[in-house]
Amino acid sequence: MEPNNAQEAAYMGMENGGILLKGSGKEVRPGRTAHNVSSSSLRKKSDLQSISKIRFGLLRNILANLQEVILGTKLAVLFPAVPLAIVAHVYGFGREWVFALSLLALTPLAERVSFLTEQIAYYTGPTVGGLLNATCGNATEMIIAILALSQNKIEVVKYSLLGSILSNLLLVLGTSLFCGGLANINKEQKFDRKQADVNCFLLLLGLLCHILPLLFKFSAKTAAQIAALPTLNLSRDSEEDDAENSEEVPVIGFWSGFGWLIGMTVVIALLSEYVVGTIEAASDSWGVSVSFISIILLPIVGNAAEHAGAVIFAFKNKLDISLGVALGSATQISMFVVPLCVIVSWIMGVEMDLDFNTTETGCLAISIIITAFTLQDGTSHYMKGLVLLLCYIVIGACFAVIGTPPNKANIMNIATTSTNIVF
Repeated sequence: MEPNNAQEAAYMGMENGGILLKGSGKEVRPGRTAHNVSSSSLRKKSDLQSISKIRFGLLRNILANLQEVILGTKLAVLFPAVPLAIVAHVYGFGREWVFALSLLALTPLAERVSFLTEQIAYYTGPTVGGLLNATCGNATEMIIAILALSQNKIEVVKYSLLGSILSNLLLVLGTSLFCGGLANINKEQKFDRKQADVNCFLLLLGLLCHILPLLFKFSAKTAAQIAALPTLNLSRDSEEDDAENSEEVPVIGFWSGFGWLIGMTVVIALLSEYVVGTIEAASDSWGVSVSFISIILLPIVGNAAEHAGAVIFAFKNKLDISLGVALGSATQISMFVVPLCVIVSWIMGVEMDLDFNTTETGCLAISIIITAFTLQDGTSHYMKGLVLLLCYIVIGACFAVIGTPPNKANIMNIATTSTNIVF
């Protein structure tokens, strides 16, 4: 792997459309995303000198791949949680233990998927690599959402996607601005305001798609009108995609990276199934609501690597990278993953729409507005980050004390019962 300075320079090359790096003598092609640069801050350079002395080529390649894929990250210490989660599930340990171990195991796996897509993109070029990065960049969220949809846990899907947006806008961005402001308190921190504006506009567009179905529900006055609401059809009439390009000097071969990516995805799917299947048990055992676990815990674990990288680059006064991670991830969830889940649920015959209920939509709206105001002048201060963090704490406390709202079927029954009582 290249040193961090080269990784930062690669990002700057991306920002300038592929220019000659200072002192490098080579051109960096545009296409490397802020997500890749952020995740790469948690990677460590592998020492392959001892492995290179092995005479057998096949064994040497296998050990080199293991060194790069498994031990090439600072999160490798969490990999033992993968077999522990599987053992806990097979031997019937407490379901809350299965849930906790699965969450821990998903953290390094999510970072490794980002690494592998970056490696494959080097061979496939920026177009295919960008599509691969957009698809696999949120692989954990999408797999959890699809598995939850297969079990008709629509609220878990909505909560986890909403939590991903909120955690990126408030927790990640807030922590980055706060820590970066304290570390560079004597310097004026600036960032690309155009990038922030575009992402905020896209987030407001996504918010509009959530507000309209909510307004439909409030416009209904009777149970019959509620049943006839067109929210499901409206939710299924729009789809957006936000794909980015990804590129980096490879350390493993194309087919090796492809095989590792398939294997990692299978393990993520298995652990995600454990998470979805045990989330209610963990909620009962820990005494917290499913909404709090889905909105707060799942997004933090699923994106821990990128989030940590964003904070690290904020310390280095590289706010454009931090904003690219926080706003880019939130925009991708809002404009790509959410519509994709609606379409997948349509195919599966599950009635998921864009109505995220009043409290959830209100929290999303306030978060987007506060973020837009925070970034409007193109400068940063630690107090701005503190305000975003306090907003996240307040929202987290809100969902910690409220339970999961009743589903639509229960709402219909309540409405029908109320109507019968009146008449």
